[in-house]
Amino acid sequence: MSESDVVTPGTRIGSVDTHISGRGTYTRDGRICASVVGRVVTKDVPNQDKKIIEVESKQETTVPQIGSIVLATVVKTTTQFAKVDITCVEGKALETTFMGMIRQQDVRATEIDKVVIYESFRPGDVVRAVVISLGDSKSYYLSTARNELGVVFGTSMAGQTLVPVSWKEMECPKTHLRELRKVAKTI
Repeated sequence: MSESDVVTPGTRIGSVDTHISGRGTYTRDGRICASVVGRVVTKDVPNQDKKIIEVESKQETTVPQIGSIVLATVVKTTTQFAKVDITCVEGKALETTFMGMIRQQDVRATEIDKVVIYESFRPGDVVRAVVISLGDSKSYYLSTARNELGVVFGTSMAGQTLVPVSWKEMECPKTHLRELRKVAKTI
C-alpha cells in the first residue's frame, strides 16, 4: 500500500506484525484496516522496529454515498454484472477512482429477467448511475434503473462516438450501424 493511495473504510493497509495501529485505523484478525477515508501515512517510533500506520482524513474528500449520482467507466462485463470505475460524484471529479458494480437486476426497472449485460454496457462506456448500496469492502453497488441513468458516452466498433437513437440503441455516425446499450435520457 503506497502512502499516496486514498483508502476507504475497511481497506486493509497493514499487519500488526509489522506496524502499530494509529489514528484512523482499527485492527481485526491481525490486520490493520482504515476506519476513515484518507491517505495512508507511516511514522517512525523511537526505539522500536515497528512503524505507526495511520490514515489522515481530509474533510473535503468526496466519496460516493447512497443516493449520489456518479459517472463511471465500464471496465469489464460478465453475464451477471458490469464492473466500473467511479470517476465523478455529484459533478465533482475524484482524486482517485472507486470500484463499483452494476448488477443485472439493477440495470433497468422492468423486465429485469431479460437484461443482458453486454447489450446494456461495453468496456469503455461512460455511465451515469446512482449509488444504491455501499456493497462490500471492494465496490459500491450502482443502478441505472431510471430513465436519466445509463450510458452517456460510448465508442463504436469503428472508433466513433456513438449517438443515442432510442432508450436501448446508439448509432455510429460513420457506419450507421446501431449498437445495443442502456441509454441515459438526456437531461
